[in-house]
Amino acid sequence: MKRLFLIVFVLVSGGIMPVLSQCKMQNTAFSDNETLEYTLHFNWKFIWLKAGTATMTTTRSSWDGKDCYKSHLITRTSKKLDKFFAMRDTLLSVISTDMLPLYYRKAANEGGKYYVDQVWYDRHGGNTLLKQHYLSRKGIGRDTSHVSRECVYDMMSMMLCARSFDASRFKPGDKMVFPMADGRKVESTTLVYRGKKNFKMDETDVTYRCLVFSFVEYEGKKEKEIITFYITDDDNHMPVRLDMFLRFGTAKAFLSGAEGLRNPSTSIIR
Repeated sequence: MKRLFLIVFVLVSGGIMPVLSQCKMQNTAFSDNETLEYTLHFNWKFIWLKAGTATMTTTRSSWDGKDCYKSHLITRTSKKLDKFFAMRDTLLSVISTDMLPLYYRKAANEGGKYYVDQVWYDRHGGNTLLKQHYLSRKGIGRDTSHVSRECVYDMMSMMLCARSFDASRFKPGDKMVFPMADGRKVESTTLVYRGKKNFKMDETDVTYRCLVFSFVEYEGKKEKEIITFYITDDDNHMPVRLDMFLRFGTAKAFLSGAEGLRNPSTSIIR
């Protein structure tokens, strides 16, 4: 579940866009007091279990004396699932008001295995400079650095920035490629636009008009689907459903509550 809520979509022309040409952008999607709540479900031997909850909050704050957005994502498995696989993840993303990533941290306790990823961002002479730190479950730290002329993101900052992108030019099958940092390395990530689909939330009976994307990996030429996610087709670009294909089963996340939205929810059909 480490890539839970990797909600990414970029403006694409001609089918594939390898990098984002403009790192700075205007936030048009989320407010500075937004809270999104989710219920997590897990499939185990054909039985669906309520796995836990996730909450994402975004607020206005400061970083090194400058205005910024801070976004926290906290996931917790239920007591029932804790007996099989306990998860306690806390993610933090700090981005500038013009949507440049500044800092990322993930503290994870997954199945009793604890580790921490951190990324610090800087920019100089047109380059993106990254300092990364990884603390293993054995308490062993490892530092790495990376320099790129591309816009580099982590899972949280990309999700925040991507919510403000214009998706009007997407065509089913379009692929998007961008560099992603996780505290240990930087590697290319690919997403595929699947098209539009209406989705009814079981817990709220609300139906949303959604844009559907898949995060994929490749084994040679074979495409392996990792996450499929549903984003509201309105100015909020709010994630309402995620299907995650894991080594030990399938997990799903469904939106259960939303407060402090910046824009009207025009994607609601009924």
